[in-house]
Amino acid sequence: METRGGAERPEPATLALGLLGFCGSALVALAGPALVDHGVVGWWYSLRLPGGRSGETAASYLGMAALGLAWLGLGERLRRSGRPGTRQLWVIAAAWCLPLALGPSLFSSDVYSYLAQGMILHLGHSPYRDAPALLARLGARHLLDAVSPFWRHTTAPYGPLFLFVAAAVAGQLHGDLVAGVLVMRVLELAGLALCAGFLPRLARRSGADPAIATWLVVLSPLSLLELVAAGHNDALMVGLMVAGVTLAMERRPYLGVALCALAATVKLPALVAVAFVAVASGRARAAEGRSARAGLRLVLGTSALALAVLVAVSALTGAGAAWVSASVLQVPGKVHLAVTPTTALAWTVGSVLHSAGLRVSWRGIESALGDAALLATAVLGLLLLRRVRLETLLGSLAALLLVVVAAGPAMWPWYFAWGLSLLAACRGPQRSRLLALALAAVVFEVKPDGIFALPVDTSPAVLAGYLLLAGALYAAARLSARRRAGIAAERLRAVPSGTG
Repeated sequence: METRGGAERPEPATLALGLLGFCGSALVALAGPALVDHGVVGWWYSLRLPGGRSGETAASYLGMAALGLAWLGLGERLRRSGRPGTRQLWVIAAAWCLPLALGPSLFSSDVYSYLAQGMILHLGHSPYRDAPALLARLGARHLLDAVSPFWRHTTAPYGPLFLFVAAAVAGQLHGDLVAGVLVMRVLELAGLALCAGFLPRLARRSGADPAIATWLVVLSPLSLLELVAAGHNDALMVGLMVAGVTLAMERRPYLGVALCALAATVKLPALVAVAFVAVASGRARAAEGRSARAGLRLVLGTSALALAVLVAVSALTGAGAAWVSASVLQVPGKVHLAVTPTTALAWTVGSVLHSAGLRVSWRGIESALGDAALLATAVLGLLLLRRVRLETLLGSLAALLLVVVAAGPAMWPWYFAWGLSLLAACRGPQRSRLLALALAAVVFEVKPDGIFALPVDTSPAVLAGYLLLAGALYAAARLSARRRAGIAAERLRAVPSGTG
């Protein structure tokens, strides 16, 4: 019999699913060079498949589907038999990651922006003031050509620690694009490794299943394709944040807050975790029978530590306070995605008004809706922060991070990793097959070449889909409430009368 620790040999079904997922990730990686070959970045290998670009595109999607099916199959085995164990899942994750880690940057070209911004910093300029277009005058035209034209005139929205590392990579490798992508991927793999190490501990603290938490995050198509293959720095931010929240749940609040603050110097949204961890830990200290004053001292102490980490990293990297600017929030707003709720609603309303003969800019509507969504998110954050306890930290923080993504200016799929990395350690979401199906499907929103699959003019269809989904979830919640009420009534009738 196999244990959750995965000490015994894997069963044939687990091996078959592991092999299917490996073949899927390998197929995506092998087809990748042809799909992102834009005459600038020549990958270290190139495989031409039958049928030309159509055949390579079909192979890539076939690989994505195989990876998703293998992942869903592992999830079903976990739910039904408790197998495979956590350690076996680590081995499977490593096998699935390997082809993608060695392949070209897929589903996004952001990693080239990281290298370009790093080179700007390496050459003594500020990526928070100077956009990648400056590289044309600094003798690094090949790096600029690799950056998407859409982002060549945009300053960096990332934290100073991440850009400091990107500067070291770009400088030491002299702007080599292939080597730069491979080394930058090590950072994202380190973030995924942090999740693999800390998520089981976090799940145990919250009474959830460690293996399912690992499966939901470390092996999910969202993590493998949108974080590892794409090379997004969200993986490193999430890994540090998960480690920090875990340590806070284990009653080591100062170390937990320090790691969350460090995550914020990779990408700013992790700063939300600093506030929630500090307040929840302070309330836990006060509830231990000491005093409200002891809890307040802990909140102030952890807040001071977080500020010290931010100031120290800003000073040591030479970024100063420039990275905490409006551009951090404005940069995502340059993209208009049909799946972003505010964009879908604004485009749909604008089209209806235009058909009615009214000249109204849908982008103006989008801006107003975005401001309202930002205000609503801030209010929700304050309400959740006011009520957060260590026992509710995971759910509250995960919910807020997911709302931040949904209400934000651009709802890129990989942003959902922020909240899902914590939600995966909660018992309720672990039982949700709908969540698993969504994670397997969401990766198809972005094509392997980084182009969004749904153009903005599909907004009405997307909005209709959101309304149908909301109705289905509401109906499911009502049905679940009725069932719970029925069970409670049955138990009440089963109690003998006349007792007490």
